[in-house]
Formats: sequence, C-alpha cells, structure tokens
Amino acid sequence: MKIVAVIGAGTMGNGIAHTFAQNGFTVKLIDISEAALEKGMTAIFTNLERMQSKGSISAEDKMKTLSNIICYTDIEDGIVGVDLVIEAATENIDLKLRIFKKLNELCPHNTILATNTSSISISQIAAIVVHPERVIGMHFMNPVPLMPLVEVIRGSQTSDEVTKIIMTLSEKLDKNPVTVNDAPGFVANRILMPMINEAIETLHTKVAGVIEIDTVMKLGMGHPMGPLQLADFIGLDVCLSIMNVMYDGFKNPKYAPCPLLVNMVNAKKLGVKSGEGFYDYSENKKAEKVAKQFL
Repeated sequence: MKIVAVIGAGTMGNGIAHTFAQNGFTVKLIDISEAALEKGMTAIFTNLERMQSKGSISAEDKMKTLSNIICYTDIEDGIVGVDLVIEAATENIDLKLRIFKKLNELCPHNTILATNTSSISISQIAAIVVHPERVIGMHFMNPVPLMPLVEVIRGSQTSDEVTKIIMTLSEKLDKNPVTVNDAPGFVANRILMPMINEAIETLHTKVAGVIEIDTVMKLGMGHPMGPLQLADFIGLDVCLSIMNVMYDGFKNPKYAPCPLLVNMVNAKKLGVKSGEGFYDYSENKKAEKVAKQFL
C-alpha cells in the first residue's frame, strides 16, 4: 500500500495527508475548491516548518513530504490508482453518505474505504457500499502528526483482514492503533465529549470563568490542556456534532449539548478555525505563497 487518497483538506484531512506523506506515501489530497486545498497546504507547510525549527526533521524531509502530496478538486481523478481512501470531511452524516456513495461507484471493490469520523456509525456508512466488509473507521487525534493514537473502529461487517491491514498500516505511520467496536462516540469521544460539555455547562451556569475551569483541570487533574481550550482546538462545531450524534444514538439527556455550545456554534465562534472560541486566536498566513507551488 503506497498510494492513499484523503478527502477533505481541513484540520484533520491535512494532518492525515501530512502524516502519510512524511512516512513516504504518495498522498492524493482532495477537496472541492482550490482555496480549501491552498489553506490545507499552508497548514502542512507551517507545521513542517515548526518541526524543522525544533530539529525533528530536516529541510530535505520537509520538501520531500510536500512533494509527496498531490492536490485534486475532482474526486474521480483523485482516487485513480489508490489502495486506500480516507474520508475526512465535516462531521455530517448526510455529507459522508454522499461521499461514500460516490466512492462505491468509482472505486474497485478491493479498495479499502476508511472514515475519520469521530462519532458516526461505521455500520451505517458501510450499508450503502458494495462489500461493506472493506469499510472501517480510522479516527486520528488532533494534531495528527503529533498524536500517537489511531482509534480503529470495526463496523458490524468489517472484515478481520481489513482490520489487520489498517492496524499494520497505522503502525507504519508510527502510531499506536487500538481497535474498538462501533457505537456512538466510540471510546475516545464517548468519554471526552461529555466532559467538555460539562465544562461548558459549568461556564454557562457561572460556576467559574474560562481560565479558572481550564486551570483546575490542568493543575488538579494533570490534563495537558484544559477542556475549554481543547474544545477550541477540536472545533466547537465538531463538538456539537458529536454530542448530537450521541444524544440521538443513546436517547439519554446526559448527552444533550449545553445551550452555550449551541449558541457559540450558531454565532460562528468555532474556536481556532474561526479565530475565536473560548479564547481569541490570530490567524497565521506565513506560508501561503510557498504552499501554492505544491497545488
């Protein structure tokens, strides 16, 4: 397996593309617009520059990684000759089903189809695909190049062979894969998102402020990042989507999203990606010109 396609050049998609490319894979990065691809390549370049400045990669490694990525705005062109497709689009079930329906039409039946969904049922996605045993979840953590975990999610029909291939592949990316079964939120977000939601509820009910809540969790619980700051990095829209999936899946009020989270998403205060969430963020455009040459 040498050639992979990644659908979606957003935070997770460009991180996945970066990780595969840095480990010697040819990556076909697919998105619907040149602007989205440019933004994704800018993020990859900026992250590689940061790694180079810290001495973890060389300038040659950086340029080789960038040269391993080919950008496409047409999904039909982008998936030609690939062994694996990883869908990393927005956490929206209708969008993901449309993408997988298209992949089912275009890809040979031996192409492995993975989704980076953080909560949506793998079995539901696989149900629209011929040979659903080849559909699997590869839930990477953000930031993908640095975080060691890949949550490998087996749908109800995912084969042992496909699971073994994806586990081995994840290890080749220098990741630690863990297999879990299909359920709303899987393991990572079933535990994490209610905690984040409760932190937002604690802010909403004026028990404490943003800094105070995050400081308690960092100093008292040993978390490297407070839950509100983490929500900003994940994206508040993503947090809301995951909470909604779990609420719909379990029909339990404990998974109902906090009204403050809903209001912030409606106001487009999504965290790092929008420049404002529970904290303020400045946008870094440093590498745009360099990234363009790789489109």
